[in-house]
Amino acid sequence: MERYEGFDQLARWIDESDNIVFFGGAGVSTESGIPDFRSVDGLYNQHYKYPPETIISHSFFQRDPEEFYRFYREKMLWPDAKPNPAHKKLAELEGTGKLKAVVTQNIDGLHQAAGSKNVFELHGSVHRNYCMKCRAFYDLDFMVHSDGVPRCPVCGGIVKPDVVLYEEALDETVMRGALEAIAKADMLIIGGTSLVVYPAAGLVQYYGGKKLVLLNKSPTPYDRKADLVVAAPIGALMAQLPAYL
Repeated sequence: MERYEGFDQLARWIDESDNIVFFGGAGVSTESGIPDFRSVDGLYNQHYKYPPETIISHSFFQRDPEEFYRFYREKMLWPDAKPNPAHKKLAELEGTGKLKAVVTQNIDGLHQAAGSKNVFELHGSVHRNYCMKCRAFYDLDFMVHSDGVPRCPVCGGIVKPDVVLYEEALDETVMRGALEAIAKADMLIIGGTSLVVYPAAGLVQYYGGKKLVLLNKSPTPYDRKADLVVAAPIGALMAQLPAYL
């Protein structure tokens, strides 16, 4: 089994730390079969009638909900995806008390499926959907099995996913919780994110400790500021860490 450069230091720092925060992006879930956005095979490099950035924007949602939901069901919903070793190891670390929070840009809910409890979902979740008219709640299964523009059986309003679209603001309470967790951390592990999407990427600036770790297959704008950079698939890497429970 390949031992990645920097692995021993990563393992040692985890062992020494007791207030770890993990901040992750789409790359955390690629090993669960969910494509990311910016890699060679990611959604942003595939071809559609409109660019994905346009389709998953607030203005497009209002202008052409039929096309929005067609794309959303086809490319954003992965109901059969399962947590991979990265999700599971993070939940394990939280179970020991070492890891205090997961901050994620992902909307797939796989951290919770693996057992993580304190998860700040910066961009919302596909598992929460609300009628825009009466605010009735609907789960992922409802969206998967609906056709066209999903309508509330109660009042007929459009059911919108609790997902932050382009042009929409992030939830202030979620952002504040994530910021506070990062500011208090004695170790910040960042994995599977390009760190180019703001305001989420700006949260890194609130970490003032000496153990800033970047786990990513490709370089990021923060590599020079990191105390440790490990170029590796995050699931394969974290699967090699020792058991903590």
